[in-house]
Amino acid sequence: MERTLCILKPSAIERSLVGEVVKRIEQKGITICGMKMMQLDEKILREHYSHLVERPFFPMLVESMTISPVIVMCLEGKDVVEVFRGMTGATNGRKAVPGTIRGDFSMSGQQNIVHASDSVENAEIEIARFFKPDELFDYTPGMLKFLYAEDEI
Repeated sequence: MERTLCILKPSAIERSLVGEVVKRIEQKGITICGMKMMQLDEKILREHYSHLVERPFFPMLVESMTISPVIVMCLEGKDVVEVFRGMTGATNGRKAVPGTIRGDFSMSGQQNIVHASDSVENAEIEIARFFKPDELFDYTPGMLKFLYAEDEI
């Protein structure tokens, strides 16, 4: 099974959307194999968003991501990177289709509720950035046989 990183951003925390997002993840059949609340700082954000550091909006990004704690989750499932990115919708909430997390809860490109890894390779790097190995759990949910056909597991 594949893993991906999910960050419930301060916009999700401050708007009390944590339960709604977690509910959607669980209802889809994605396994949460790690979850914790943490306070981000500029150092970890510079590493995580290294491709954006030189952009003029980066200071606003740091400010918005440090205004409150976040919840980081490691999610697991078949093709979970692609599946979860589909669930999140377009980065800009105004362009995200209804039914996606951002399409239903965001009107912003920055205050967009959730981060989702964009590739399997980046997911591995991002998960290692936010989780120690002993904070992740390998287990087989009892409902697995009701989520996938035998040849998909």
